[in-house]
Amino acid sequence: MSKFLKNCYANLDAYVPGEQPKDCEYIKLNTNESPFEPSESVIKAVNSDEVKNLRLYSDPTASALKSKISELYGVNSENVYVANGSDDILNFSFMAFSGESKQAVFPEISYGFYKVFANLYGIESEMIPLKEDFSIDYKDYLYKNKFIIIANPNAPTGLTLSVKEIEEIVKTNKNNVVLIDEAYVDFGGESVVPLTKKYDNLLVSMTFSKSRCMAGARLGFAIGNKELIKDLELIKYSTNPYNINRLTLVAGVAALEENDYYMDRCKEIIKNREYTEKELKKLGFTLTDSKTNFVFAQCDFIDGEELYKRLKAKGILVRHFSLEKIKNYNRITIGTIEQMRALINAIKEIKEEVK
Repeated sequence: MSKFLKNCYANLDAYVPGEQPKDCEYIKLNTNESPFEPSESVIKAVNSDEVKNLRLYSDPTASALKSKISELYGVNSENVYVANGSDDILNFSFMAFSGESKQAVFPEISYGFYKVFANLYGIESEMIPLKEDFSIDYKDYLYKNKFIIIANPNAPTGLTLSVKEIEEIVKTNKNNVVLIDEAYVDFGGESVVPLTKKYDNLLVSMTFSKSRCMAGARLGFAIGNKELIKDLELIKYSTNPYNINRLTLVAGVAALEENDYYMDRCKEIIKNREYTEKELKKLGFTLTDSKTNFVFAQCDFIDGEELYKRLKAKGILVRHFSLEKIKNYNRITIGTIEQMRALINAIKEIKEEVK
């Protein structure tokens, strides 16, 4: 670090993305990317004419994309905010909604960026432990009177809260924003977007990275009360009005025009997840009941870190976390059926090797 960096940033514990090694061609099951290409309409939309238009600024209002999102989710355009990935929504929300007291509540084990953003903005964080089975107890979040952030389904555990449970959290914290991060909702969760019409303190964040096969596009959106959307827009126009490039905007519109394609890919991933869960259980693994595009698994014959290392040596990447409570688990992204069969075969080999 340079001598010019402000002291308040010097000790930041930054988010660590999943590794992207280049030393060989890996089966990448570590970053929850889709194994499928975007739909044909997206590939056609990002054409040479659009590339030529890169000389022009993108539409700061993202009006065409907002219109498509609002149509799909049954809300008005004024209830939609479009961002450079859902991480931008989280960033602005921590900045805007932690209140004058700068306080936030989120699960102790969840998406790592929550803690990073809280530290970045000097927000006092209450990180609530999960239950023994890694589930979130919704009662822990009632009457907190603080900014609340919950990933539903949660990551890396893959577990969900019901719509009824989330509604109780929203109802009992009416003077504070409740942000529900639905990055993985299309793989088996139930969205609470309909509740945004009933509660003015609920903000729902989503992304094109997982279920819409566009992690590299960096595109996310939020749905909520129009005043919350205005708050996010205020920060956007005070920092980077042209926050989404032209190619990403046209790709996003094209993707929503072929939404059935993506929902079919989600069904395929769910089917591959069920296969993977069944085969891992045969090998002696314990798993959470994931409703995401990954499984969260551990076994008794090898610890989590060693399994991660041995799989990497065999050309398969999974995600291992060093946090004490989950260090024996690995998060394994669901890929194609061929990739999952390769994973299972590699684990069978490892089980024989460690006997």
